[in-house]
Amino acid sequence: MKICMISLGCDKNLVDSEMMLGYLKRDDVSLTDEQAEADVIIVNTCAFILDAKDESIQTMLTAARYKEEGQLKALIMAGCMAERYKDEVLREIPEIDAVVGTSAYDKISAVLERVLEGEKVTEFEDLNRLPVIGTETRRVRTSLAAYGYLKIAEGCDKHCTYCIIPSLRGAYRSYPMEALVNEAARMAEEGVKELILVAQETTRYGMDLYGEKRLPELLRRLCQIEDLRWIRILYCYPEEITDELIQVMAEEKKICHYLDLPIQHASDPILKRMGRRTSRRDLEEIIGKLRAAMPDIALRTTLISGFPGETEEDQDCVLDFVERIHFDRLGVFPYSQEEDTPAAAFPDQVPEEIKEARRNEIMELQQRISRDNLQHKVGTVLDVFVEGYLPEDDVYIGRTYMDAPDVDGYLFFPGNGIELMSGSMVPVLVTEASEYDLKGVLYEDDSAE
Repeated sequence: MKICMISLGCDKNLVDSEMMLGYLKRDDVSLTDEQAEADVIIVNTCAFILDAKDESIQTMLTAARYKEEGQLKALIMAGCMAERYKDEVLREIPEIDAVVGTSAYDKISAVLERVLEGEKVTEFEDLNRLPVIGTETRRVRTSLAAYGYLKIAEGCDKHCTYCIIPSLRGAYRSYPMEALVNEAARMAEEGVKELILVAQETTRYGMDLYGEKRLPELLRRLCQIEDLRWIRILYCYPEEITDELIQVMAEEKKICHYLDLPIQHASDPILKRMGRRTSRRDLEEIIGKLRAAMPDIALRTTLISGFPGETEEDQDCVLDFVERIHFDRLGVFPYSQEEDTPAAAFPDQVPEEIKEARRNEIMELQQRISRDNLQHKVGTVLDVFVEGYLPEDDVYIGRTYMDAPDVDGYLFFPGNGIELMSGSMVPVLVTEASEYDLKGVLYEDDSAE
């Protein structure tokens, strides 16, 4: 039986997809990337914003065609779209055989068995249930890359006014530390060199289980796994960053001096309307602490343009903040008016063309800032995590500590006949910089001769 798993949306969703494949893996099962040859297609959907919903729907409709045109025996929708529209999807897309909610992905094997027996299945659990990981099931990683994601918690307690995630993923639930350390050790055994910690919010890890934030302790334990070279932390809410976390990041050599801080805005009135728990002054203080402890830290953030009630004055505040802080990486998303969120009913909704114009204005500024920041790296030597090779150009592609996979930049350097394996770490002298990427040459330390 050939199974095609299509994972949409974020890296947290990717972990769920890989866990589902672990539950499904049997002697009579193989994986395929080709929908046309699949017996079973599982689409792990996203429904965070309108564009994600549209992509999920189109992917399901494309897969549905193989019920008539191919050999497809089962079509299953899982993830956030399934959770959000559980009552509509089977009616609107009758080719779907099963719908599986976000807290029920560990039931996928039983769901598939029922579908193959001819049953239409809806499988949903209490949103605050924590799916089982790391017992009898070994997650099936879908990439040969030498990096991997470790999801340390589910859900979120923040309830920002624009965000649907708590109603799709439930309250914040941390995975037990022992299970996470064991899972990370297994990933290292399988060749993972860079471990990337993800959750809707990583910084609150442990509050529900242990009554206190335990991310610093988890990090110290993960640093003891010998085969891991880098540990990267994503999705850190600024107000939850403690002095202890900063100290651990500064002391532990394996932890990348990199943080993803999703601040969303910089104008205090808009931050308040968003339900955020920081002010502009708070953000400046937290970033100041991080840079004092780690002067080379790379900071990434995301912003929302055109939130309801946002004025030109608020936009100017954001531009001034971005100019002052000089983030290394920054992304901007036009506000998406999501049903069943408080912000969807707010007055003074901003027209789409203004949202887009403000997004473009911020990104034009950030492009210049990014170029300036990277220009300062010319002439320095950076450790580079090799990701691949372009034989036609004899060029290797790698990432520095400043670059998370798929969202940040790359460093390119010529191979010069040297064979390097994916996941290897090499020193590279930076010779050129553009807006988002670097170029360089392999560094040879002549002083050692």
